[in-house]
Amino acid sequence: MKEKFIVINRNSIRYLEDGSQSDRNLILLHGLGGYAERWSNIMPYLNKKYHIFAPDIIGYGQSDKPSVDYTPEFFIKFVFDFIESLGIKKTFMIGTSLGGQITAECAAVQNSVIEKIVLISPAGIMKKSTPTLDAYTMAALYPNKDSVKNAYQMMIGPGMQVSEISIERFVNNMSRPNAKMVFLSTLLGLKNAPDIFEKLSKIDIPTLVIWGNEDKLIPFEYSHQFVSRIKNCEFMPMEGCGHSPYVEKPEKLAEIIIKFLSK
Repeated sequence: MKEKFIVINRNSIRYLEDGSQSDRNLILLHGLGGYAERWSNIMPYLNKKYHIFAPDIIGYGQSDKPSVDYTPEFFIKFVFDFIESLGIKKTFMIGTSLGGQITAECAAVQNSVIEKIVLISPAGIMKKSTPTLDAYTMAALYPNKDSVKNAYQMMIGPGMQVSEISIERFVNNMSRPNAKMVFLSTLLGLKNAPDIFEKLSKIDIPTLVIWGNEDKLIPFEYSHQFVSRIKNCEFMPMEGCGHSPYVEKPEKLAEIIIKFLSK
């Protein structure tokens, strides 16, 4: 993986680039409080087939954190500006959690740049919190190794282990200036956003929804509301997985993704 930076609307954006130099581009969008390396477990299984771009979404990781309202519309504009700045004409897109909602909303308003999308436990429908989301929010606002490890452990499936490096990265990123402001602004932006159902009905490109059946952050039962409202939508539950199949079972997830994108 190569670490790169690009300036978009006067903001420095960090991203990881990996894989084939073919025209099969693939953009990976992380979740709330996330960063590009959250995809590092699955990228080795995808990089032989796709030219991968995984940004620290504006406001997160090592990307700039401007003092703005972090609404879904703001993130959608960022994604299309990112695509345009890199000169990408066509791409697949995968998003998880917050990144899944952003991916879905981009697909609903797109101008034929995005060919297919994969949504992994996407946000956007759940309007009330869960104990796991509460623990994750507290870890973001008061980042230390114990709080982060506890939140991450609640997010993954039974028997899975949390890596020390993921804990360290989260603590470091949430300790950066303005990081907590961005996190809270994003939560408020999601809470006050219009209903997503109408937008989902406007998605007309092939879509795959993947959900861990042990997800405690955005529970599995929300999955049918996404699948039932998107045309041309396939659904794949991930047995024994929590909120992060790309961390928990990356090889199996990669097989599912490659099969879908190769159709």
